[in-house]
Amino acid sequence: MKKLTVPRFLITVLMVFVGFTLSSCLNNDSPEIPPVKMDDLKGNYKGKLIIVQGNSKREGVKDFKVKKDTISFAEFPITEIVKTVVKDPAKAEAALKTMGKIKYELQYAAVINTANNVIELTLAPKTMELQIPVDGVNKKTVVEFISKQKGYYVGLDQTLRYALTAEKITVDGTLVTPYEVIDYNFPFCIKN
Repeated sequence: MKKLTVPRFLITVLMVFVGFTLSSCLNNDSPEIPPVKMDDLKGNYKGKLIIVQGNSKREGVKDFKVKKDTISFAEFPITEIVKTVVKDPAKAEAALKTMGKIKYELQYAAVINTANNVIELTLAPKTMELQIPVDGVNKKTVVEFISKQKGYYVGLDQTLRYALTAEKITVDGTLVTPYEVIDYNFPFCIKN
């Protein structure tokens, strides 16, 4: 009786062909990440906020809205600013309750970085003017903000990241000294 055998060369070629076929199928299954567009940036956000002043650090969650060229806060966190101006903790808490919600708008210019699939934000913070009530008198307080780095909207995970610093505070025309800067870091913000 004769045995029917397939030459080893044919089996090897067949295995290599099947391997290439399966490999090409696997490579095409990776998800496509769409390129980022300027309109992706607009919307309502909820973000992690880390406020650092000297050795003091406070974390929380903050809501804000991003429009064409503005980041708008319906309630900007001013606790550290007020406590810098009003040293007495009880008076600072009373002032915060009296002042209520403070709105703030942060201007920005944006460009798309196609190589990294991000939108880069050059922040242009404006000064914030507050009237802080202490002992029946309003202290005119001016806070000067700066931005030390660019902000980013990342297309891969669709998050916004940025930071700003309260560099100087002036009360009734006098610079607060000594003063430790207040850093507002938004490391991870997502759309609602």
